Amino acid sequence: EVQVVEFGGGSVQAGGSLRLSCVASGFTFKRVRMAWYRQAPGTECELVAGFSNDGGTDYADFVGGRFIISEDNAKTTVYLQMNSLKPEDTAVYYCAARYGGTCAGQGTQVTVSS
Repeated sequence: EVQVVEFGGGSVQAGGSLRLSCVASGFTFKRVRMAWYRQAPGTECELVAGFSNDGGTDYADFVGGRFIISEDNAKTTVYLQMNSLKPEDTAVYYCAARYGGTCAGQGTQVTVSS
């Protein structure tokens, strides 16, 4: 079965950090560009950060240099290091394909308090 599992979320105060992980099961990321998305209650799913087809990385404007997306050498785990977290970063974070992906599955909850 092909699936991804996200974990690493939690509750932190503003200014804190979290590291999210996305582990692949049944496949690797060698041929799939992956990304992190998020969705807060009452809002649409939005791209946070992802790997692009040219081998680089893309970040949403609201990231403002605070987050870093990376992957392990085996390309079975994608990470999102989130620093200087803000209350507006509160959302469920999902790992999915960079192109055509969306907020689906279990995700991992991130809650930032002021």
